[in-house]
Amino acid sequence: MRILCTKAALLAAGSALAIMLPVSARAQGPAAANTTSVAAEPETQRTVAAVADTDDQLSDIVVTAEKRDVSLQDASLSVTAVSAKSLAEANITDITGLNGTVPGLVVARSGGGERMISIRGIGSETPENTNTQPGVSYHIDGVYIFNSIAASAAFIDVAQVEVLRGPQGTTFGQGSTGGTINVVTNQPSTKALSGTADVGFGNYNFVKTAASLNVPITDTLAVRGSVQHLEHDGYSYATGVPGISRYQLDDQDETGWKVGALWSPTSNFSIALNTIQYRSSTNGPAQKNILDPVADPRILSQDYPGRSIVDTELYYGVAKYDFGFATIKSITSYQKLHSLQAWDSDGLTSSLFNAATFNPILGSGTNYDHVPGWQTDTKSWTQEVNLASNGDGPFNWIAGGVYLHSKNSQYIVEYRSGADNDFLRPAVSPTTLFNDPAVSQITYAELSEITRKAWAGYFETSYALTDQLKLTGGARYNHDTFSGLSDSISGGVSNQTSGAYLQPTPTEGTTTDEWTGKAAIQYDVLPASMVYASYTRGFKPGGINSAAAGGNSSFLALGFPTGVKPTYRPETVDSFEIGTKNRFFNNRAQLNISAFLYNYKNMQFLEEDAVLFGEGISNAPSAKIYGVEYEGSWLLDSHWQVEGSLSLLHGEFNKDYLALDPVNAATAQNAAGFPGTGLFFGNFYSASLAREAARVNINGNSVPKLPKVQGAGSLRYINRVGPGELTAKAQLVYRGEYDYRLFNNGATDKTPDYAQVNLFFSYVPEDTNFTVSVTATNLFDTAGVNSRFSDPYGSAQTFDTYIPPRQVFGSIAYRF
Repeated sequence: MRILCTKAALLAAGSALAIMLPVSARAQGPAAANTTSVAAEPETQRTVAAVADTDDQLSDIVVTAEKRDVSLQDASLSVTAVSAKSLAEANITDITGLNGTVPGLVVARSGGGERMISIRGIGSETPENTNTQPGVSYHIDGVYIFNSIAASAAFIDVAQVEVLRGPQGTTFGQGSTGGTINVVTNQPSTKALSGTADVGFGNYNFVKTAASLNVPITDTLAVRGSVQHLEHDGYSYATGVPGISRYQLDDQDETGWKVGALWSPTSNFSIALNTIQYRSSTNGPAQKNILDPVADPRILSQDYPGRSIVDTELYYGVAKYDFGFATIKSITSYQKLHSLQAWDSDGLTSSLFNAATFNPILGSGTNYDHVPGWQTDTKSWTQEVNLASNGDGPFNWIAGGVYLHSKNSQYIVEYRSGADNDFLRPAVSPTTLFNDPAVSQITYAELSEITRKAWAGYFETSYALTDQLKLTGGARYNHDTFSGLSDSISGGVSNQTSGAYLQPTPTEGTTTDEWTGKAAIQYDVLPASMVYASYTRGFKPGGINSAAAGGNSSFLALGFPTGVKPTYRPETVDSFEIGTKNRFFNNRAQLNISAFLYNYKNMQFLEEDAVLFGEGISNAPSAKIYGVEYEGSWLLDSHWQVEGSLSLLHGEFNKDYLALDPVNAATAQNAAGFPGTGLFFGNFYSASLAREAARVNINGNSVPKLPKVQGAGSLRYINRVGPGELTAKAQLVYRGEYDYRLFNNGATDKTPDYAQVNLFFSYVPEDTNFTVSVTATNLFDTAGVNSRFSDPYGSAQTFDTYIPPRQVFGSIAYRF
């Protein structure tokens, strides 16, 4: 009943805003009475104010939509900006916390430390495959972040987070078929000495400390440094780890810091240099097997001690020169990622997993499935140069070129056995001589190195035909090349009798070329109300299937046309969108509405193969996605403010495709009398035919990670109480259910909905620089499922990961 009431309340609120506010448009004021100025600061500096200080109006928000400064209300696309203040009030410390707060955005946790980010159902359907590109590109200050594991890093010294929904086919290009997220950080300023210091404590031994300091050294040189540390005990624990009664999971222990320098020797030239460093070392996420007999979602029966280490380094510089008529900008970055993950792939104890996998033909079950080592190392650099017009005339444009180079290395070791439960270490290294007894126990191992080289050129222009009518158009040419080395073994079987047990050799490469772009028309109906219509084409490059390229798939080994191919095709999205953005009641209320239709082609997804261990990436031929989204804010008076968002989405596949679910493949293999690795390879062709027969048509299935209903609403109260100002805020977040995979296997794929209530209180004593606050997130301790996912490798077990439980903590901050 509570969930039903939540849905009804969100729908009613969205409908009421949509109906009521446009009728009252005659009460509107100027289009941008309180636009925040950023002209004197570096391009990535943003200051966002939710409420103006003097005249109780909504302030304008400046975003870097399409790599140019533009008012959010004047951008002909769907974009949401989440301020640092909003992030702090909801205790959002990384990208996962944005779930439900941005229309159409879903951030699902997966194995291997990844975050599967999707917008309007388009993202990444290739979990634990770090060689593929995301469907939602992730940026920090406009710098593209290559590896999705790096997206788990904490937000450090953030000014705002910008979420651009829909394909960004011109200025952001490849890898943004679903949209783009840009984390905008605070930059050095020569204006004044300033700083912050925050410390907070809460339950689960929660500790958060953060500090920043901005120092103007001269009138032309400034530096800014920030450091942040977060830690807390595990929200969950495992009971089966030998020698540890409660092995903590979902714990946190991370430290990040950022240092930047700005040099502006002249009024028309500046150089900004930044580095962001981050390290996290934990026991890994709590991934609860749906077969776990313990009902408590925070207690897991697993017996393998997980581990997660993530190190990221980002160095980037921005140089700008203003010619007067236009500004040229150079953006250079270098980034490194080291990730080492280990986890219990069966998620159960030895006895429970044996019972779950017992097969009467074999007369036994499997005791364990462990991944003691999944190491990922990425080194990447980017170079972009663009030239953008200056001024407020009718004609504006931007042109640029981008070069990307990335090398991604993976070393994976997995053990599975019917013998007594064991905690084998990974085989020492891929160059170990073939005398390591652990090699014979390996179920799967891979050593690969994929190199990606890409370049693109783009141009976008807008022209105001009249004071009310503006046209926008742009195009981008994308070129991507993938090459690599790879070797893998399955079942402890290796062709090497001496030397290294893994010896990578060149795999088949792939090259893709694609044109993308945008066309839009915008009309200002009133000074503070506009409508727009747009067409955008998005593109995500294809790539290499390492195992299939090495011959381990039914396509090459047996000639099955439906088998996993050595390479997979690029995916494209044709987006048609209409929208309206409005300010009412003398800039005291705002309502933005957008509706869209996607034609989605060749969606990349992870598929099983008829040959055991031959899984890889395939392309689902076609899908249609459509929906409507609302975002609104209303200053009821000088004390009360209401904010809300709502998305109503639908999507399904509309062409025939026979896909193979690993769960169905294993069931068919067992039913045919060839269970396990030994009987499969002992009856290779017959067992492959049995698995191949388990393919099902996905035509009519729902697009994954697409909640039909999702939304958030908040009520804020601000007033003077005693010698200071009190702020109180209540927030409701709702995320509807969705299918995690395109197979739409109800028992495996259905991720249930949840509702979450957050409270925030702060008090600012007058004539001080202190702020005292108390935050309560997930007030009713809802065991909401963040994601349900089926491990695409190993024993294909299905797991639930949960949102954090109720957290209550207090903090004190000092600012000068």
